[in-house]
Amino acid sequence: MKPSSAEIVICGAGIAGISTAYHLAVKEGVQDVILIDERPPLSLTSDKSTECYRNWWPGPGNAMVSMTNRSIDILEDLALESGNIFHMNRRGYLFASANPQRLNDFKNHAEEAAALGAGPVRYHTGHSDEPEYHPAPESGYEDQPVGSDLITDTDLIQKHFPYLSEETIAVVHARRCGFFSAQQLGMYMLDRARERGVRVLESRVESVEVINGKVAGVRLASGEVPEKITASNFVNAAGPFLKMVGEMVGADLPVFSELHAKISIKDSLGVFPRDAGLLIWSDPQFLPWTKDERSLINREGDLDYMLREFPHGVHARPDGPPESPIVLLLWTYDVDPVEPEFPLKFDPHYPEIVLRGLATMIPEMKKYFGKMPKPYVDGGYYTKTQENRPLIGPLPVQGSWVIGALSGFGLMSAPACGELLAAHIIGKELPDYAPWFLLERYQEPAYQDLLLEWSDTGQI
Repeated sequence: MKPSSAEIVICGAGIAGISTAYHLAVKEGVQDVILIDERPPLSLTSDKSTECYRNWWPGPGNAMVSMTNRSIDILEDLALESGNIFHMNRRGYLFASANPQRLNDFKNHAEEAAALGAGPVRYHTGHSDEPEYHPAPESGYEDQPVGSDLITDTDLIQKHFPYLSEETIAVVHARRCGFFSAQQLGMYMLDRARERGVRVLESRVESVEVINGKVAGVRLASGEVPEKITASNFVNAAGPFLKMVGEMVGADLPVFSELHAKISIKDSLGVFPRDAGLLIWSDPQFLPWTKDERSLINREGDLDYMLREFPHGVHARPDGPPESPIVLLLWTYDVDPVEPEFPLKFDPHYPEIVLRGLATMIPEMKKYFGKMPKPYVDGGYYTKTQENRPLIGPLPVQGSWVIGALSGFGLMSAPACGELLAAHIIGKELPDYAPWFLLERYQEPAYQDLLLEWSDTGQI
């Protein structure tokens, strides 16, 4: 029989909801927490992630760097206590460019990240008095440098990254970054939470009951018979349904969604480096089509977008153990807001576009032109705010809370975001970055002024 009461009901069993439940139950000792989701845990968006993490963020303010530094601290603690069950590494993010005009951008971004708390910049220009560059190990996360290495010595680039285009003239290796297994991290946290009494209920939240301006309960769809759970706290951790669930407590959340896809292919030719971190090409580009291919595309009027300039940011990484042939490929070139719908629909030309773009950075990938391995395409929605920062904290109705708009950083930030929301709920002292993520920030004139000139891409 389903429970009829709880102290806290969390709507959404993705990584945000699970992390909140984990911190409430395991770290704060809250006894009566229910996670509700009509789907199995971690199955809507959380398992579609690139599974990467970074403390590399732009301003204004150091809120994102501070929050992700805290989140990585928690990830490392969880890795230590679990025997690294989720295979966390510190291979880093490698931003690469063939455009000399990007050198100042690389330098400015690295120095900004350092000033915000990501760690120092080490310059490698080829002079003998400079610090030695230390490549990242394939596995493990301990005793590694932080900050970044900006390498403009092309001989050093080719020595350590021979798979990059020979035209590459600069790379930034952001160091407190890497990847891990999202599913194993999420299930480890969920198992720990269950051990402390958290219950998981497979159902759909139909409405939130509010009496005298306070949360009083949650009504569920159970078959065709709604069922109520009496509760004084309701957490909206609904991912792409954040806005819809927010309306249940009268909150108009300023979020929208973008469809993001990723591709996995079997690198049967072994051309992608298995020891690489996340590789990111930082230059806009036109795709490398032959004359005949361009002519064919031109004859198809609805494909002319494939001949236009694409933005920077095509990226890829190896997936699985060292012997695995799987490679993940991604490129966010279409960021138009959409209404979330399931099942998801992807551009059928997306795999070919991403492969072509990636070959600009890693020329050996051209061996797959015309004979691309069968791609597996999946993805999910990035639900985000205008400035791409999360919503974490109370909503106007007493006892209602939100944790969402985690966009493309949900897995890496969820440990700290869940901790932050738990602190809000139990009335614990909040970290310095907490005000930057409150819904009420949008009512502040100074914040409104910031939004007018805001640019937050997280990449260079």
